[in-house]
Amino acid sequence: MAAFSDFLNILPDPSNKIGDAGQADSSGSAGPGFASVKFTSEQPSSISRTNSGRVISRAIVGQRWKIQISYNPMTREQFEPIYAFLQEKRGKLQPFFVILPQYSTSRDSTLNRTITTNTAVSVGANHFVAAGFGSGNGELKIGDMINFNDSNNSTHKKAYQITRVLTNSDYLTGGTQPSSSQRLYYVSPHIEKAVASGQGVVYTNTKFRVIQTSDVREYDLGTNNLYQFSLSLEEAQV
Repeated sequence: MAAFSDFLNILPDPSNKIGDAGQADSSGSAGPGFASVKFTSEQPSSISRTNSGRVISRAIVGQRWKIQISYNPMTREQFEPIYAFLQEKRGKLQPFFVILPQYSTSRDSTLNRTITTNTAVSVGANHFVAAGFGSGNGELKIGDMINFNDSNNSTHKKAYQITRVLTNSDYLTGGTQPSSSQRLYYVSPHIEKAVASGQGVVYTNTKFRVIQTSDVREYDLGTNNLYQFSLSLEEAQV
């Protein structure tokens, strides 16, 4: 056993194994895969309607992702590393990260390139220009999830979903026309924190920073000695 620099802060799964010391360990205990995932985008809004039927709407709270994970029946060897990991987080007190299998890679299996922000991105923007494109090596697709790896702001942990992809040949009249080496990405939700130019756009193993939605953790143990367990999480920002 070697010394390590950090405890694993990602919910254990087959790609993120955990050792008995709490470290990331490729030969450690593998959390089982998820039996099912319920993924929700929650954007609270307020709507006023006049007598004539006119609607005025506004966002009243920031958007957040909500995740419900169900597991297949587990043996104790499979169950205990997950339960111990969550116990250490003390319910809603301590956040951690989760990687969802459907967002661990891009929809484009050929995507293999370094993508960065081409210009600074302002708080509240719903799109940004990305650099690092050319022929081959794939593309980000609508529906893909991303994080920003901003060396100027280590607290920017929000996960964003690509909703539109504008290129040099397909762009909005009167708007920004990306060059052949650029893409203009619309994202949901709007950008939560400013991002400097030249910062990384992370599209593999997108992380959701979450907390448990309840301070109560419970499981069912059947006569077959298999554990039944599910988990409810919601995004939590720094």
